[in-house]
Amino acid sequence: MEYRRVGASGLAVSDIAYGNWLTHHEPGCVAAALDAGITTFHTAAAWDGGAAEEAYGAAFSGALRDELVLCTGVFWPEGPGPNAAGLSRKHVIASCEGSLRRLRTDHIDVYQLLRFDFRTPVAETFLALSDLVRQGKVRYVGTSEWTAEQLLQAHEAAQRYDVPLIANQPHYSMLWRVAEAQVMPVCDRIGVGQFASVPLAQGVLTGKYHDGRIQAGSRAAGPAYARPLLMPELLERVELLRGVADDAGLTMAQLALAWTLQHEGVAATVAGASTPEQVTENAKASGVRLDLDVLTRIDHLLGSFVQTDPRLVWSPPAQPAPART
Repeated sequence: MEYRRVGASGLAVSDIAYGNWLTHHEPGCVAAALDAGITTFHTAAAWDGGAAEEAYGAAFSGALRDELVLCTGVFWPEGPGPNAAGLSRKHVIASCEGSLRRLRTDHIDVYQLLRFDFRTPVAETFLALSDLVRQGKVRYVGTSEWTAEQLLQAHEAAQRYDVPLIANQPHYSMLWRVAEAQVMPVCDRIGVGQFASVPLAQGVLTGKYHDGRIQAGSRAAGPAYARPLLMPELLERVELLRGVADDAGLTMAQLALAWTLQHEGVAATVAGASTPEQVTENAKASGVRLDLDVLTRIDHLLGSFVQTDPRLVWSPPAQPAPART
């Protein structure tokens, strides 16, 4: 496993990170990640009504906490009330307290603002974050799917309130390169590194859907995150990547993960897994260098299916707010 610094900060993370958005029900995946040298783990307060954070809290009970970089985030609805979502001071502080309780820890290493909140002043959010940082509950702050303009607002507020803003988490894969045109250059300028999210395109880039069939237990069998990508023409192109991966001595998943790590601004690529074996396979993408020929073949095969429009923001389908007990 290789480790990289996040942006201009001194924080080192494993370049392969594990995220438990849809896969927190398999505790063996965390053990496999630790065995592979993965030190960086992502989750969020709203995922499965807090169950994703609780899974990490149980899994890390015996792990040496100081060796881990634990990332969680706030924005999505955590209950039915009008203040149970967004980035208001009230919700940010309440959500952080809940995350600490579920994660069974006294601090969050990277606390992420998972979307921009158009109804809350950026200054209000960062003043709340400043308090959490001074209290020792948050070490660093990140964003996710913020535009270049919004990141500049965040940078200004972070400087004003002494908040260590170091990371951004864009959806970034061979197929979705929206962040490259504006977000990544701005982040480089302000010292913010990238956590590449959804690098396997919900499993599409692993080749598992090459025949268009949705297997029971796959990502596409659950909430319809992957289904918009299950176009026959795209799946045919993705299947052609198998030859590129074979020539490089990689699995298709390793090729997709390694591709994201070729961008110098990417500190880590965040992938989930359904089985411990998948975690072990993903970890082997750490440190892989793809030569120009491989990168050119990928671009040629995917062609017009690559999305680069900087105006786009990727979000999962809306889910009903969980009822807190």
